Amino acid sequence: MGVEIKETRVTDAEFEEMQGFVFEYLAASVEKEEEGGRMRWYPWHSAEYRHNHILNVVDLATEIAEKEGADVDVTRVAALFHDVAKLETDQELHAEAGARVAREYLESRANYPESFIQQVCRAIEHHSYQGDLTDVALETQCLIEADMLDKVGANGTALMLLRMGYESRTHMDCDEMIERVLERGYDAASRVQSDTAESIAHQRLKRVKWFREWLEDEIAALGE
Repeated sequence: MGVEIKETRVTDAEFEEMQGFVFEYLAASVEKEEEGGRMRWYPWHSAEYRHNHILNVVDLATEIAEKEGADVDVTRVAALFHDVAKLETDQELHAEAGARVAREYLESRANYPESFIQQVCRAIEHHSYQGDLTDVALETQCLIEADMLDKVGANGTALMLLRMGYESRTHMDCDEMIERVLERGYDAASRVQSDTAESIAHQRLKRVKWFREWLEDEIAALGE
């Protein structure tokens, strides 16, 4: 029995070129703004933050896809483009807009099959889906799980602590902010379907719990 040859293969060089395009697109989106935008004064409105989030999601989605048997090329390309339009459109429109950007890019570059482009765009369009993840394609599921997981754990905690500074809060509010990260983590753990994503979620939740315990040990009257 012969080995199945996949229809699509995205080379490392092609993927690297895609990464450069996505960052340039994000940077141009910020430069075009004249009146600011959603959370304009927070650092995660920047092209640098959004690009870093995207790369985190690419890594997580790729890991999940590899272990769960999803199409890795579809998953990682969709992950790379999933927030490309985040800085230029409203939250409820950014998934559809991102799919359009991805389609235009993929159609203008290498000779990618239409079936591949459709799968990528479908995953991007549905990456904000709030329903049961068993209702979506496996590649979309991997992307959604990765997107949720990037917001929990050490990274999510660091972002919340940064937010405290921008809101002029003191360290005495740490417990409230850490609790938000935990709530987000519990929500992610309850929604993910794959064994791989569930394992990552619980690992990241442990880190946040440890950090909360350290804070409680070192900050007098925390939360009072």
